[in-house]
Amino acid sequence: MSERLRRLADVLVGYSGRVQPGDLTVIQGTMNVEPLLEELYGAVLRAGGHPAMRCAPEVEALLLDEGSDQQIEWLNPAELEDIEQADVWIVVDAPANTKALTSVDPERQGRVQRARRGWRERYLERALAGELRWVLTGYPTNGAAQDAEMSLAEYEDFIFGAALLDDGDPVARWRAFADELHRVVEFLGSKEELRFVAERTDLTFAVGGDRRWIAADGHENFPDGEVFTAPLDESAEGEITFTFPAVFSGRQVDDVHLRFHQGEVVEATASSGEDFLREMVALDEGARRVGELAFGLNEAVRVFTRNILFDEKIGGTMHLALGSAYSECGGTNRSALHWDMICDLRSGGEVYADGELVYRDGRFLL
Repeated sequence: MSERLRRLADVLVGYSGRVQPGDLTVIQGTMNVEPLLEELYGAVLRAGGHPAMRCAPEVEALLLDEGSDQQIEWLNPAELEDIEQADVWIVVDAPANTKALTSVDPERQGRVQRARRGWRERYLERALAGELRWVLTGYPTNGAAQDAEMSLAEYEDFIFGAALLDDGDPVARWRAFADELHRVVEFLGSKEELRFVAERTDLTFAVGGDRRWIAADGHENFPDGEVFTAPLDESAEGEITFTFPAVFSGRQVDDVHLRFHQGEVVEATASSGEDFLREMVALDEGARRVGELAFGLNEAVRVFTRNILFDEKIGGTMHLALGSAYSECGGTNRSALHWDMICDLRSGGEVYADGELVYRDGRFLL
């Protein structure tokens, strides 16, 4: 485990974060991921950067349960200073209890999302300008292993396998994978319209004009392995049923079915968690629109884990995100929400580009 963590830290710092001498590098995580935080601290030092550790207990559930409206909407000015000053930001997201927010009032969770919207946009603005490099990664915890229905040892193997860390030179493997992703981006970049067809799914998007496809090759998420864009705001037309549970902010919603007309959600149902789904869709005007459309292409990720960091990369899937779009794709939709939901296309799924079948059963027909 210690050798694996060192390899992970070296790739996060050297390949993903590209830490250079003198870079102010924020390292953020909770106390239960301390072994990886220590490895990251050492890797930043070896790269010549200045590590700034931000390690805290898991207290979000306590804040949402006991805090006043003013307290849950309060923004720590120290975090804003980090957003404005950091050159690199490395986040380890691995809660010990993944169900801690299950009973929290969704309206209060919505308040947090709305309060942080401006800071999230500033964070992404600096990233788009090339002023901030960031990467999000995971860590094996018992809570995450239980969500994935694995033992802790199995989950460790899953994480490091998905990250291509166990064999050979991981950086060389990620660079080769990046070449594959960029070939898909080049292909999709020539298309104007995509239509997705699967069980209880027939959904069309316009993806041309000034919209760009981007290859997610391990520089902002790790592990990675998707290509994504921002569809035209008013283009989503049809319906989609998501194969896997939709998990957001510690809450799980099952059997989500969305119907779109002129780009907006006009019907949202679920077999469980429907109240939370509707609360999030009504969060603000942009929450009803699709901010992101993507294909998962990491064949080392084959199973659903209830962790979006991995699940949206599952090879043979597509996902869309309700809410905020990424500006680097040319997206213009703005929202306090960005909620990824996944549809498995490996058994009978089809994708048509400009009327031509280009994808079947989880693979491009290139």
